Amino acid sequence: MLKKVVQVSFLLIGGTLGVLFLPHLFKLFSFTTSPWINNPYVSAILGAILLFLISLFLTEPIVNFIKWMEERLLKAPVFDLIFGTIGLVVGLSVAFLVSFGVSSIQIPIITSVLPILLSIILGYLGFQVGFKKREEIIHTVQSTKSGGLKKKEVEDTSTQTKGKLYKILDTSVIIDGRIADISATGFLEGVLVVPQFVLTELQHIADSSDTLKRTKGRRGLDVLKRMQTDDGPNILITDEDFAGVPEVDMKLVHLAKKMGGLVVTNDFNLNKVADLHGVSVLNINDLANAVKPVVIPGEDMHVVIVKDGKEHNQGVAYLDDGTMIVVEDGKFHVGNAIDVVVTSVLQTSAGRMIFAKLKNGKISKVN
Repeated sequence: MLKKVVQVSFLLIGGTLGVLFLPHLFKLFSFTTSPWINNPYVSAILGAILLFLISLFLTEPIVNFIKWMEERLLKAPVFDLIFGTIGLVVGLSVAFLVSFGVSSIQIPIITSVLPILLSIILGYLGFQVGFKKREEIIHTVQSTKSGGLKKKEVEDTSTQTKGKLYKILDTSVIIDGRIADISATGFLEGVLVVPQFVLTELQHIADSSDTLKRTKGRRGLDVLKRMQTDDGPNILITDEDFAGVPEVDMKLVHLAKKMGGLVVTNDFNLNKVADLHGVSVLNINDLANAVKPVVIPGEDMHVVIVKDGKEHNQGVAYLDDGTMIVVEDGKFHVGNAIDVVVTSVLQTSAGRMIFAKLKNGKISKVN
C-alpha cells in the first residue's frame, strides 16, 4: 500500500513539474509552433511518465526510509514529538511568509523552487530547535507563569534544568516498591520513565520458576500498575533500546544520557557505574537514610539485643526503621532490653549502622 502511495505521488509531482517547466524547455527547442507539443496536458503526461520511470529506482529506498522514520517516531518520547512538531509548524510558517514576500519576483524557477526549499530547510530547523530546546522552553513557560525570576536566578535554574524532566526507573527500584509511596507524596517532579527492556526483565522475573523471584517480579508489575492509577508523576513507557548493549544497567545509563535524565535506583553497583559515566542518580536508599532520625555520639538509647554480632562479644539490636545497632559486649545480653550509649555512626548508600556500648553495664527487663 505504501509503495503504491509513493508511486502515485511521483506521478502527481511529475505532472505538476511537467506543466511548470516543460513549456520553457519547448521554447528553447522551438517546439512552440506545434499544438500537439505546446499543450499543458501533453506536458503533464510527459512529466508524469518521466517521474514514474524515476520512481522505479527510488520507490524502494523511499519506502524503507519512511518505515525507518515511522519506527523512530513511535519509539520517541511524547514530549520530544510535541515540541518537535511545534518547532516544525513554526518553521513552515516562517517559510510561508518568506515565500509570500518573494512571490512578486517574476522569475518562474525562483517562485516555484524557492518555497519548496524554504519549507524543507526551515521546517527541518524548526523541528530540531523544538526537539533540542524542549526543556528550556518548558522552563521559560513555567518561569513566565510564576511571574518571572531575576536574571541571576534564571541563569542558575537553567543550568540545573537538564535531567530534572525525566526520572528513569531501574528494575530494582520498581521491585522495591518504595518509589510508589515517594511519587504519591509529590516529592518527585517530572516524568517517570520505564524502558521496555526493564519491563521485559520484570516479566522474566515474574515468570521465573523460583518462587521468590516470581513473587518479586509480580510485586514490581503491581507497583507499576499502582503508580499508573495513583495521582503523581506521569509514567512514560519508552521502547528506546540499545541492541549492541547486553546489560540492562548500561542500557539505563545510555538512555539517561540520550534523554538527559536521571537514573532512579537502589542498586549500589548501578549507582557507581552511573557515576563513572557522568550520569546523575537518585538513590532511594540515600533518601531513606536522609529522613531517618539523627543519632549522634553520646546519645542514650534503649534497645533489645536480638542476636550475637560478627565480632567478639558483640550484640546486635535494631531500631523500628531497621537500622542496625552493634553493641560492644552485647553478646551477654541477648533477649534483654538494655540502655546503651552511641559511640559512632557509619553512614553509606547501603544503609546506616550505629555502634554503641553498654551504659553502666546495667540490664533492664524487657517490657
